[in-house]
Amino acid sequence: MPAERLRVDVEGRALELSNLDKVLYPAAGFTKGEVIDYYTRISPVLLPHLRDRPVTRIRFPNGVDDKSFFEKNTPAATPDWVRVENLPAPGSTKGRETIDYVIADDLPTLVWLANLAALELHTPQWKVGEHPDMMVVDLDPGPPAGLAECCPVAVLMRDRLASDGIESYPKTSGKKGMQLCCPIAGNQSADVVSDYAKRIAQELEQAHPKLIVSKMAKNLRPGKVFIDWSQNNAAKTTVAPYSLRAQSVPSVSTPLTWDEVEAGARGRKPAVRQFTAAEVLTRVDEYDDLLAPLLDGGPELPAR
Repeated sequence: MPAERLRVDVEGRALELSNLDKVLYPAAGFTKGEVIDYYTRISPVLLPHLRDRPVTRIRFPNGVDDKSFFEKNTPAATPDWVRVENLPAPGSTKGRETIDYVIADDLPTLVWLANLAALELHTPQWKVGEHPDMMVVDLDPGPPAGLAECCPVAVLMRDRLASDGIESYPKTSGKKGMQLCCPIAGNQSADVVSDYAKRIAQELEQAHPKLIVSKMAKNLRPGKVFIDWSQNNAAKTTVAPYSLRAQSVPSVSTPLTWDEVEAGARGRKPAVRQFTAAEVLTRVDEYDDLLAPLLDGGPELPAR
């Protein structure tokens, strides 16, 4: 029996949506139609963070409990109106020199990706043809540490960066950790950004060795928070703000307030936690885009 298809017009682009009743999050009963609805409704705050950035997708055609695959290159039958940029592919596992990347600049492209069950959207810290305009500090807790243990580390990192004139804005990863996003000038290489993030991570590890680790070795991480400075490598991507994540429930990489993070650092309720798609839509109604300052640029990172 052929899959049910629905033809729609999205901002003047003709799209054919399929299998809208297919459940992609079985534990929550969350369907592909609801995924498309979420990405449509969140698009006013999501799209500015995707604009001009190549997007790596993680697709779950049969839902989060089944197989998934990373997709960087444009898929077959990509509409001719989708923006595609041929870019160098440093670190390509398939040995490719360049990749034809999708750039999700508009709602039709976002809906098209959602219809492909591209649940997770990941972007680099740079825009097409430019140096990084954002530094990301990824806080990855080693079990039994979790999101609660990320909160005091986030506050320590925020205060250390602020001493160098660098503002930081927190968000959950949508899984177990947290990220701090820092707007920067966009005139320094990814190597400079990564080296700076590494130096600050090492400083904090030396000052708080029972809480923080900056080395990659996984055997050093249990019970501590790993500050992953390497996310600023030009070849790496980070989950985009407001992207869904492939968890048992449709969790989202959610911008936080510093009041929430500070309360979490003190162990106060309500503690910082992961938020679902419905909760994030409500939070945007309340807070608007907490990461909007990332779009305004920032200072140069200081030299040693």
